[in-house]
Amino acid sequence: MYSVLIFLIGIFTLASAFTIFHQNDGKVAFPYKKAGLTERQAAAHLLSRFTYGATPGQIDEVVKTGIEKWFMQQLDGSLPDDSLNGLLNKYDALKLSNKDIVAQYPKNAVLLRMAVKDGVLNKDSVKTDRKEYRDALDNYRKLHGLSTEQELLRQLFSQKVLCAAYSKNQLHEVLTDFWFNHFNVSLTKNQSAQFIVSYERDAIRPNVTGNFSDLLLATAKSPAMLYYLDNFSSVGSNDQTDKKLMRNVAMQKPAKQNAGLNENYAREVMELHTLGVDGGYTQQDVTEAARILTGWTVYPMGAYGNGGAVEKLVERIGEDKLPQRGFVHEGDFLFTPNRHDNGEKTVLGKHFPANGGYNDGLKLLQMLAHHPSTAKFITKKLAVRFVSDNPPPSLLAKMEKTFNRSNGNIREVLITMVSAPEFWSSASLREKTKSPFELAISSVRALNAEIDQPYQLYNWANKMGQRIYAYQAPTGFPDKAQYWINSSALLTRMNFGLALASGRIPGLKIDLAALNYNREPESAEAALSVYSKIIMPERDLSATIKQLTPMLSQTDLAQKVAAAAAKATPADSVNNSMIPGDDNSKKHKTGQVSTLKNNPMLAQVVGIIIGSPEFQRR
Repeated sequence: MYSVLIFLIGIFTLASAFTIFHQNDGKVAFPYKKAGLTERQAAAHLLSRFTYGATPGQIDEVVKTGIEKWFMQQLDGSLPDDSLNGLLNKYDALKLSNKDIVAQYPKNAVLLRMAVKDGVLNKDSVKTDRKEYRDALDNYRKLHGLSTEQELLRQLFSQKVLCAAYSKNQLHEVLTDFWFNHFNVSLTKNQSAQFIVSYERDAIRPNVTGNFSDLLLATAKSPAMLYYLDNFSSVGSNDQTDKKLMRNVAMQKPAKQNAGLNENYAREVMELHTLGVDGGYTQQDVTEAARILTGWTVYPMGAYGNGGAVEKLVERIGEDKLPQRGFVHEGDFLFTPNRHDNGEKTVLGKHFPANGGYNDGLKLLQMLAHHPSTAKFITKKLAVRFVSDNPPPSLLAKMEKTFNRSNGNIREVLITMVSAPEFWSSASLREKTKSPFELAISSVRALNAEIDQPYQLYNWANKMGQRIYAYQAPTGFPDKAQYWINSSALLTRMNFGLALASGRIPGLKIDLAALNYNREPESAEAALSVYSKIIMPERDLSATIKQLTPMLSQTDLAQKVAAAAAKATPADSVNNSMIPGDDNSKKHKTGQVSTLKNNPMLAQVVGIIIGSPEFQRR
């Protein structure tokens, strides 16, 4: 097992040394020919950057469409996705409002209060007989037609996999992932979990190519973000306050949450969402911004959500009279004037007069969205994601200029990026390293896999070190190669490739022979040559084939790699038991799905290719 690890590290190091960067990309009169690329190489580069990986024959499709036209279609994101929508229809939670999700998928604590109130459970039984308590709670849930939060999260994970694997609007899927990661919220913050479906669907996805300011405002007002960074509980101090209203509004706070000014969101909206850590703000700016954002909270959702008193208060005032009282109720967002700090403030040198209320929050976010530091920070982050870990300053200057000129229009920034020679240069080709999720999805796309149990791929991404929707820090997952590649990661990635190709992942169907028009290679060496070109088209693979050939003769390779990988623990897989959704995953960890009786020799060859360092590149 140790020898296998040494071998993998060796070939990855060797592959890194070769830096065989001469490949593909494209957009709107794209200058790829000046970089020495053919149209097919340019198409392959585009697919590596703006999709979750090319499917068999997709390079031909892009060339036939025209690489610039294909990219503009991807920016529009309006290609019909009927097949994908058919797969998603069985996930009912994806279409529910936050209020309906809270009602249909209540947390156990909420369900317990409901059961106690209805006389089904006694509080003392929780302490005396845990099994009886759990059984009674499950029966109560089933009796009322309710579902578990684990089932909600399973649907969330499954749709993520299916959209990434099957959507024809691949760029929008990649951008949805990018912006979610930028405006990160996490399942590890228990209060946020129920609202992540809506957060991605309503705040992130519709705005991925629009104006950055719209995306910033949508995330700021989402319950997922308001809970994740605690702004929902941030309260200003005023001399004249309606104490009764304050008590009623405060009832939506969870227990043990102290009322008062909370600076978490104000700090992160500057450091991580807009200006960047070197954006020129001070601690005083953070405090002043937090004061401006006091009163930005979540509208109560149901009597069992600890917000019934506020809901009744709003009903008593009357929805039509809320603006007259200074309230703002938009969907799940609620601005409560009696929690707002009405004093004057100054942020980044801009004076906000007293009694600005909700509008001051809008002005603050607009100011941050259009600040020069934001243009610099956001465009660099886009370039790191789509170009290289260290994008050239000349490219960053072009993108920054477009951001400032276009009112922060993401679409225009992306067009500028792809139209630049730097995007097509040899220093940018295959320079990025796939994250575990990207590896999992690009693998099934490259092999034309049929996904019957999408949750299995979520589990494998987790095993390889990336728990989607559960990165605890507000920074989101790092987007640098060194974060993803280490000795244990190499083992688990090779283990994934071998498991996928040999049919050891339940719920996935792969016909390896069909990828080569049912022509079976005569030897393992021939299979390596043929399938490397199928899976990694438009690349110079001579060095890769030479590096992988010694692995073809290793007996029991899959067993050795699996045993070695079992001893390795990717950093991000620690403490997964703390995250909702693990209970149900046990139901699908066993069993084997036939991959249409693939040749064992061919399965090992394809597994080696998927786990190879070259396939990790994009």
